[in-house]
Amino acid sequence: MLSLVMVTGIACSVHAQDYTSTTTTDQPRQEKSDSDDRADIYHACEFSFDGSAVGVLHSYDFNNGGLNRHNYKFGGDAGASFFFTKYIGIGGDAYTVTGDNPTFVDTLTGNLIFRVPIGDTGLAPYIFGGAGYKFEDIDGIVGGGGVGLEFRPVKHFGFFIDARYLASVKTPDYGFARAGVRISF
Repeated sequence: MLSLVMVTGIACSVHAQDYTSTTTTDQPRQEKSDSDDRADIYHACEFSFDGSAVGVLHSYDFNNGGLNRHNYKFGGDAGASFFFTKYIGIGGDAYTVTGDNPTFVDTLTGNLIFRVPIGDTGLAPYIFGGAGYKFEDIDGIVGGGGVGLEFRPVKHFGFFIDARYLASVKTPDYGFARAGVRISF
């Protein structure tokens, strides 16, 4: 844990040095343009919170040759993430869905995230993978990953969609999709 804190501190201090400029009497200070603001919408040492709607579809729905409308579940999700660099971060989230035996939190997961911001468009596709714990029905360990896309029209606020597949040790595997908003700092 201490090494993670040290790496984070070093990465954030290097990031801060990249964006501070020293002025001397020989060099005039350069003004930042609007395109510079768009270029650093996604940055290192970024912390964010997100909230989303969740739709769950169990894997056995696909195995029966068709979809069973009674197996859909809907709910909500809350999460947080921290990006050490512009491209690599960690995140955690908790979601809850409707069901026969609803719990306050159905599943907690932690993920390693890799994103690729596309120029100054505000778009950033990402992939992620990790593990967690499922509390709903039969408790058990889950693991999996997924893909997503985030769009930030402004620096600290964006929208995202993603889909993931979770393999469960004690229950059938399942997939779910999220759509929501993200606030970053």
